[in-house]
Amino acid sequence: MSTHEWSPPQRDPLDDSPRLECGVFGVFDTAEAAGLTAIGLHALQHRGQEACGIACFDGQRFHTERHMGHVGEAFGGVDLTERLPGRFAIGHTRYSTAGGSFIRNVQPMFADMEAGGVALAHNGNLTNFLTLRDQLVANGVIFQSTSDSEVILHLIARSRKIRFVDRFIDALSQIEGGYALVALTNKKLIGVRDPLGIRPLVLGDLDGKPILASETCALDIIGAKFVRDIEHGEMVVIDAGGVQSVKPFPAKQARPCIFEYVYFARPDSVVNGRSVYDVRKRMGQRLAQESGVEADVVVPVPDSGVPAALGFAQEAGLPFEMGIIRNHYVGRTFIQPTQATRESSVRMKLSPNRSVLAGKRVMLIDDSIVRGTNSVRVVRMVREAGAAEVHLRSASPPIKWPDFYGIDMPDREKLLAANHSVEEIAKILDVDSMGYLSVEGLYWAMDAAPRDPACPQFTDHYFTGDYPTRLLDREIAEGRNEASERQLSFLVDA
Repeated sequence: MSTHEWSPPQRDPLDDSPRLECGVFGVFDTAEAAGLTAIGLHALQHRGQEACGIACFDGQRFHTERHMGHVGEAFGGVDLTERLPGRFAIGHTRYSTAGGSFIRNVQPMFADMEAGGVALAHNGNLTNFLTLRDQLVANGVIFQSTSDSEVILHLIARSRKIRFVDRFIDALSQIEGGYALVALTNKKLIGVRDPLGIRPLVLGDLDGKPILASETCALDIIGAKFVRDIEHGEMVVIDAGGVQSVKPFPAKQARPCIFEYVYFARPDSVVNGRSVYDVRKRMGQRLAQESGVEADVVVPVPDSGVPAALGFAQEAGLPFEMGIIRNHYVGRTFIQPTQATRESSVRMKLSPNRSVLAGKRVMLIDDSIVRGTNSVRVVRMVREAGAAEVHLRSASPPIKWPDFYGIDMPDREKLLAANHSVEEIAKILDVDSMGYLSVEGLYWAMDAAPRDPACPQFTDHYFTGDYPTRLLDREIAEGRNEASERQLSFLVDA
């Protein structure tokens, strides 16, 4: 066993996008539950590409499998239902935003308790995770992982309540942050959404059987019908008697994460009643109104910039062209040791379409810009393909603040827009002009009322600095003049 300072997983230096969150999925009383769960997780792969897991119950015993890597690699075998038998299952696909890239942090997590086993899958981040963990460790609790999800299991186990649902509620009353949870016991499937509804969760129906999923695209892929969104602060308890709704927390105004529409959710999903694709097209439409410029062609940075670029082109009356082609067969991590090979691997992921770009005034549309490292390389590629001018537009407002609710964004000093003016950014990225969608424009694209500064309708702190909850761990760390990330374990997995 070696000792090592815990640190977040290494970023691909070519990848400027915000790291994804996680996806959760659950089925109740369905044939080949593990197979359905694997298919559902495949649809949610975009939410987490680092690891995945499934836990199921066969009427007598729980079975779990957890793997690093993609869903198709882990759960694509024909013997899946033999390995994971039963009619009840939950699953998780993950990118680690808390706890690091270790197999022992992969979910669902499982624990044996007095009333039986419970498996838990969690999307989001707890903003009081370190505080709760320190309290539990001081009281003799032993942790097997460095994930905030394990805190919830320990809180359930230590609750003095009698019924499992009450113990679950007791645990949830102590956690803070953004989360969507699915849990499986020997009798129940439970889904919970945080009191502000920051993280998404939906209820579906497959031939009369309930389904829980992070997004509607996971319902579509298995042929399930969308029933409704789980409400903010709601717990649904599914058992043989049906679906029961419990609202154990004081009512608050919902503040769902607006970045789901900017980047995270799949464009074919409907999140909180809004088509993600339609919102992204409207973002591009408003962007053209706010910061249009004379150009010959509108080109998206694939793939997430495509809907916004379509909206921009239609509003501006310009041709939409695929001036950059993405190679979908490059591995999810292609980290190269030298600058020369890094530049080559950019072209393995994105290639210029010279017939579209040469001699043209190009309007490049990206969904968002974080550090700008990827934008520099894309702009250089477009210029080298012969573009006469390159104008860059971001279909989201400037990202100026980090996230603590499940999105792995860099610290503020590494966020491009937090440290430079728009004019400075244009020079850094070597573009002829630079522009961002306004916060007001984003709310317009959501077909929402103008932003209420006193009580915003959405979680939008990455643009505004207006965090929806207190950040207890960070406040304590800053009070002690400590780093916000600290070592949690000396164990390093092979």
